[in-house]
Amino acid sequence: MRIYTRKGDDGTTGLLYGGRVPKDAPAPTAYGDVDEAQAVLGLARAECIAGSELDVLLIALEGDLWVLMAELATDASNRPKLVEGTSLVSEAMVSALETRIDELSERFDPPTEFVVPGQTRLGAMLDLGRTVVRRAERHALRVAADGSHVVPYLNRLSDLLWTMARWQDGASLTTKETRS
Repeated sequence: MRIYTRKGDDGTTGLLYGGRVPKDAPAPTAYGDVDEAQAVLGLARAECIAGSELDVLLIALEGDLWVLMAELATDASNRPKLVEGTSLVSEAMVSALETRIDELSERFDPPTEFVVPGQTRLGAMLDLGRTVVRRAERHALRVAADGSHVVPYLNRLSDLLWTMARWQDGASLTTKETRS
């Protein structure tokens, strides 16, 4: 089997369960941003100790992003074919992020000023992931179906990545400290 099909040479891409759209259409733009976010999480994971709490959490988040991409890559006419938690983002997935944010937030004192990214390499990667997720959230607004949990999931994920970066940094340099 070859990795290339030549089907996209005309500037279109296939959707899950059929159909083709231009590669620069809103849906491929949104799920492309999610794909990029997943790659950044993979980069952060490459800096982790295998099997560590952070490694396990990042693997789970990367799996969630596959679900999210599947939902965004499905034409509205095929939405009934999606399976919650497998190809459709569920409310439980959003709630799980909130629980994780609350758990991690208890491990450090939150900064009171804007944070200057780059305190640690891993924290900087998580902050980069947060910004890519924010872009994905903005683009997903145009394509997420009514009642979808895609946008809330991305919103919470960016919050979780900010929290994870502060957790990994230990102590964060803030804008107040840079003015001193």
